[in-house]
Amino acid sequence: MSGTGPASAARAAIFLEEMGIGPLWTLRDMAASEPETMAAEEPIPAEPAAAGPRAAEVPPIREARATPLVAENPAPALAAASAAAPTAAPIAAPSSGADSAWGEEPPAAPATDEEIAAMDWPALRAAIDSCTRCGLCKGARRPVHGDGARAAQWLVAAGASTAADEKERAPLAGDPGRLLDNMLAAVALTRADSAYVTNLIKCRPTSANGGDRAPTRDEALACRPYLERELALTGARVVLTLGQIAANGLLDQPLQEPLAGSRGAVHAFKGVPMVATLHPGELLRRGADKALAWADLCMAKAADAASG
Repeated sequence: MSGTGPASAARAAIFLEEMGIGPLWTLRDMAASEPETMAAEEPIPAEPAAAGPRAAEVPPIREARATPLVAENPAPALAAASAAAPTAAPIAAPSSGADSAWGEEPPAAPATDEEIAAMDWPALRAAIDSCTRCGLCKGARRPVHGDGARAAQWLVAAGASTAADEKERAPLAGDPGRLLDNMLAAVALTRADSAYVTNLIKCRPTSANGGDRAPTRDEALACRPYLERELALTGARVVLTLGQIAANGLLDQPLQEPLAGSRGAVHAFKGVPMVATLHPGELLRRGADKALAWADLCMAKAADAASG
């Protein structure tokens, strides 16, 4: 502290006297006790934290003063403080759920045409279930797998899965399916032992209001490798398509092309004879066209006999 001691007190007395304030009274033993009193009351200047000879120059604090703030060995004190302090709650990792701020998990890469062409039945089914080759896989839609004999004479292909197919988890569900079974029986075939029935487009295309809609060309092309693999795995000798979407999708034609242009001839699909006929749903609405369907079935039967 500056400005303390006898000399300073004398100067202060002179100043006070000149200002008309005085006399300045002091204790008799002030001069003798001042150094000790001031030493006890004067705060110790903070020293920079540095090792070396300078640290030894700081005078020790007398025991009459407060105990040091930091012990020479701080480890026990720090350990005690850590034990007393409440444990901080761990930060939760972000959830991978769809409502997480991190978003949904990125989907797996879709199977390529080459990968699909090498699949067996279990792998093919798994690939269809996890397919991301087009936008139909989004939402709560469920793909509809093929149904029937896995070692088949004929592969019967409809267009796109419908709401009824999705509900029953089978292609050509309901009344159209029952009519198809009757058509197959007319040429001595059944789903159980000689026909495999499937949809070209496995997931149901829906409109804005949730109803069925016509598929797009890109959706048909995305699903077509699955049908090609189904044909190879069944070993079918004939392909029978039902309706214009299936026929045009396999013949690489615009899906809206009228079916009349494809009927009445035997085509080839992946080296297998292919015959196009009307969809059973159409036949239920237009019973008179059943004669046309019968002619197509007879043509497919003749192609089967020729290939066998």
